[in-house]
Amino acid sequence: MRTALTIAGSDSGGGAGIQADLKTFTAFHVFGTTAITAITAQNTRGVTRVDALAPDLVTAQIDAVVTDIGADAVKIGMLATAAIAHAVADALERHRLTRVVLDTVMIAKGGEPLIDDEAVTVLLTRLLRLALVVTPNVPEAEALTTFRIADRDGQRRAAEALVDLGAKAAIVKGGHLDGSAVDVLFDGSSFTELDAARIDTRHTHGTGCTFSAAIAARLALGDTLVDAVRAAKTYVTDAIRQAPGIGGGHGPVRHDVRTGGSESLY
Repeated sequence: MRTALTIAGSDSGGGAGIQADLKTFTAFHVFGTTAITAITAQNTRGVTRVDALAPDLVTAQIDAVVTDIGADAVKIGMLATAAIAHAVADALERHRLTRVVLDTVMIAKGGEPLIDDEAVTVLLTRLLRLALVVTPNVPEAEALTTFRIADRDGQRRAAEALVDLGAKAAIVKGGHLDGSAVDVLFDGSSFTELDAARIDTRHTHGTGCTFSAAIAARLALGDTLVDAVRAAKTYVTDAIRQAPGIGGGHGPVRHDVRTGGSESLY
């Protein structure tokens, strides 16, 4: 059985973070393991508390998992602090983990910050070059590149800039732009655009986590990057379409969705 490690924060509401990642890994029949970086108190209406864990505890979790179970792919989500980001970068280098999906989690769906400014610097200076692919949404890509992104051309420019900064590939998600939901992938040599009809719903909590976890799961199963991203796009779109309608705010998607995006799903 293939394995995937998520290094991310815990979402008490179960829609994002490690909870979403584990559900996604299971949907693709990949065995999921975790290194928790922070504990959050949150629900569909917002985040009320964030406690970052000690960096050495994050390291200990990664070491324990990788030295015994291994990790065919790694998904990185919420890192919270610069010290944790450095610890994660050190562990990736020490264990020579290369199938790394970096989800640049910066702001919760309700607008609460989930990472400090110093940690963003570590993302740019260390973690980007360790990532096989980085998966920012438009506000995150703007923060990382300082580009204004208003359309597909802006997504292309930002994706190229992220690769220039060290990532092997970058996908700039288009959910925050008008029109259909187009994600733009740049692999260092060519662009791939993934289009999906926009779904009119408030139940989109955890979509970024779920998307990056699905890419990691497919990479763990042996997909090429483009195939992994395509399967993840189909999975997330169907998960949004069939969202369970839980909570009074930004509700979660349905992680056990049936989809035509992968033969590995239930």
